[in-house]
Amino acid sequence: MESESESGAAADTPPLETLSFHGDEEIIEVVELDPGPPDPDDLVQEMEDVDFEEEEEEEGNEEGWVLEPQEGVVGSMEGPDDSEVTFALHSASVFCVSLDPKTNTLAVTGGEDDKAFVWRLSDGELLFECAGHKDSVTCAGFSHDSTLVATGDMSGLLKVWQVDTKEEVWSFEAGDLEWMEWHPRAPVLLAGTADGNTWMWKVPTGDCKTFQGPNCPATCGRVLPDGKRAVVGYEDGTIRIWDLKQGNSIHVLKGTEGHQGPLTCVAANQDGSLILTGSVDCQAKLVSATTGKVVGVFRPETVASQPSLGEGEESESNSVESLGFCSVMPLAAVGYLDGTLAIYDLSTQTLRHQCQHQSGIVQLLWEAGTAVVYTCSLDGIVRLWDARTGRLLTDYRGHTAEILDFALSKDASLVVTTSGDHKAKVFCVQRPDR
Repeated sequence: MESESESGAAADTPPLETLSFHGDEEIIEVVELDPGPPDPDDLVQEMEDVDFEEEEEEEGNEEGWVLEPQEGVVGSMEGPDDSEVTFALHSASVFCVSLDPKTNTLAVTGGEDDKAFVWRLSDGELLFECAGHKDSVTCAGFSHDSTLVATGDMSGLLKVWQVDTKEEVWSFEAGDLEWMEWHPRAPVLLAGTADGNTWMWKVPTGDCKTFQGPNCPATCGRVLPDGKRAVVGYEDGTIRIWDLKQGNSIHVLKGTEGHQGPLTCVAANQDGSLILTGSVDCQAKLVSATTGKVVGVFRPETVASQPSLGEGEESESNSVESLGFCSVMPLAAVGYLDGTLAIYDLSTQTLRHQCQHQSGIVQLLWEAGTAVVYTCSLDGIVRLWDARTGRLLTDYRGHTAEILDFALSKDASLVVTTSGDHKAKVFCVQRPDR
């Protein structure tokens, strides 16, 4: 999930006046969206008077760190444990983690043990269990104001709890779940399912709208920063940009404009003018959210050119696993299954740095307001990279199996990871350069 700390100084980002295709094709102008604050009134009316007003910031949890005693490490990844806190109530692989966006003091994790827990970052204390799932919990996240927490399992059962009362307030059974995400400014939950539908509910009333895609799974999705549109990727390689109020697709990219394999991830830049999409076809495509046109294609230089994949075929050796935009420079990062982190310069559409990992990258996140990108990988290590130089700044170890998801606090002081070793860990980030 996505993540979550993509706020930053958009005003410092140089404008992208022109972007060119590879080869001799024409130059496409990218029209930037109005940088003024988005007006959520349309969505409010559509979702029956949803309240978008911000609440006053609560004070963070001031409890001191509790150092978890180090347990005996097993397997091939034994070594030092750099973590401050270990959460060990899961009894199987922990698939997902999200932090509460308002205070960054709580985490929710979901796992293969069909369980989800809300717990405190400072000492790992359990607040409550999100009970009732009967399949692996693969999606979990807090609402924009941290008052609600949602969990979703592979079978498509979604549940929402009120955080302060610890009571379940809503549930729904959709099709097999592919992804889930809260709206950035309203108690509205979106999810994509294996039947190709994207669902949108107002919580807790349950008012529902569906966006019908092609007859194949909606494999990934993201609400754009204006809160009025969402981009969804599908297993057949198509990409749709949906109008959340009208319920229609504004743009559809398919065939050569889309991908030649299932989509794995999507991301948007800070003002929502540009979208990045990634796929098992090893390509990352840069799309204008305004025109729906592809304005750039990125592919790792280490991958030999392959013939186009047929329908349903996937690259055996590599795929795009995660991607994202820097908030302060015209840079994008793409993480690949072969362990390559590629940093691309968007203004020139050139590869700026290639940072190699020992094993596949699972996810990457940009630190807000800086050019530092964080990666987690199948070797169980979190790494911090300076995207300006391509240099490894530091790494954090402690897991004895692959990292499956991670989250970054807003001030980038904490990294929270989940792993196949049945643990979630909290790492305190210390950087001498800040």
